[in-house]
Amino acid sequence: MNKVQIICDSTIDITQELCQKYGIDVIPLHVSFGDEDYLDGQNITLEQLYAKVKEYGELPHTAAVSSAIFEEEFKKFIDKGMDVVYVGIGSTLSSAFQSAYIAKQSFPDDRVALIDSKNLSTASAILAIKAAKLRDEGKSAVEIAEEVQKLVPNVVGQFSIEQFEYLHKGGRCSGAAKVVGTLLHIRPFLRVIDGKLLVYKKPRGPMKVAINEQINGMKEDAPNIDETVVFITHTGMAPGMVEWVQEEVGKIVDPKSIVVTTAGAVIGSHCGPGTLGIIYLKK
Repeated sequence: MNKVQIICDSTIDITQELCQKYGIDVIPLHVSFGDEDYLDGQNITLEQLYAKVKEYGELPHTAAVSSAIFEEEFKKFIDKGMDVVYVGIGSTLSSAFQSAYIAKQSFPDDRVALIDSKNLSTASAILAIKAAKLRDEGKSAVEIAEEVQKLVPNVVGQFSIEQFEYLHKGGRCSGAAKVVGTLLHIRPFLRVIDGKLLVYKKPRGPMKVAINEQINGMKEDAPNIDETVVFITHTGMAPGMVEWVQEEVGKIVDPKSIVVTTAGAVIGSHCGPGTLGIIYLKK
């Protein structure tokens, strides 16, 4: 049986150290301001992204890479006698999966297997880590994809948004909704449901109120949470906020299972600064 390489795109929002730990190769997606094109996680940071948004007064464009880039990446490992499993941002949220699917057609069926996460950010990373663990157990690429795809409905991908500005600029809410939401101090609570990023609740008040909605939901799921890894992923928070969330989540699951990550430029460009998600897998 061939060795297996796990490949993701940069929206999985985990560090290079975690990628090395789990043997994950990452393809960067594109972030552009006019004629300036950047590769997510390679030559633009989240801080630089937000500085440019202030400078230009508009959000960047984000784009998946072409099928040719995916084919080149797959071929790099297949030429070494390895098989490939790709898992990244969901097919309904980006064209990346479609590009990967087109690239897959250039190889025999059993050499490249795709997993549609139907999610984003570290919700996809949870599935990639599961894939890596199955690889280490000696599973084939096809077996890995089949087993991990079954876990997709059990992933909880959710985020609390501090401000409406980025949702408005990105066309996800109207100007009127932005004004009303800002005046009423609404902090949108988003969840990925059936592959779609939806406004799940509209809590009012400080960010702690919105994040508590996530924590309370997690408490309800507590008996059935897979503690292999639980992610707290954010785009920059007020001092002490991440530590508070980490402490509260540590009362629900084993604190050693919690991993804090900062979102990359692609995810950060759609939700804005002050966003935080608690992401986990239900058994």
